[in-house]
Amino acid sequence: MKSVFIAAVAALGLAFASTAIGAPLKLEPANPQPGGLKSGLSVKYGYAAQGQHIKKLSDARAVLSSGAQSGKPLRGLDYRDTNIGENTLTSKRAENVAASVNGFIRFDKPGIYEIDFFTNDGLIAKIGGQRVGYFDGRQTCDSTVVAEIEVPSAGWYDFNAIYFNRLNTSCLMMRWATPGGGMKWVPNNVFGRK
Repeated sequence: MKSVFIAAVAALGLAFASTAIGAPLKLEPANPQPGGLKSGLSVKYGYAAQGQHIKKLSDARAVLSSGAQSGKPLRGLDYRDTNIGENTLTSKRAENVAASVNGFIRFDKPGIYEIDFFTNDGLIAKIGGQRVGYFDGRQTCDSTVVAEIEVPSAGWYDFNAIYFNRLNTSCLMMRWATPGGGMKWVPNNVFGRK
């Protein structure tokens, strides 16, 4: 009886593992394809009140919904780990900052890509309608889980993210492995905004 139970648990685990791996996330191109984009990504910031902390994505959403302010556009997603006291991204503060980032990302050829993000602290990122990056908590500048995506055609895809930094240093970066290539930092020139 014990061996039947162990076999059932093992089979269930195998089924779960194969479901978790699954097919690549199929992205939807922006429709219509945008023209005349400016470089970079648009960003709005929310700042926690004195004495409050942004510890989760739900806190970041609450701070943003209570009065987000437009910030200087991001050049892309190449914001390496800061020193303590340096502002988060292009915001006015170093700590307890939430950001809503929007725009487009261009893929120059179709195929299967792998992508991940380096973040300090939390992030939820979507491209072409699919969640491709997620971490809901606090960490030093570290990678999210790698997502495998299917880009059906070359062109622009919607990009949006909510990001937050609680204390000390901050970072937000993105990597990709293009079809037939290894993981590399995503260049800033593939991001666009209206």
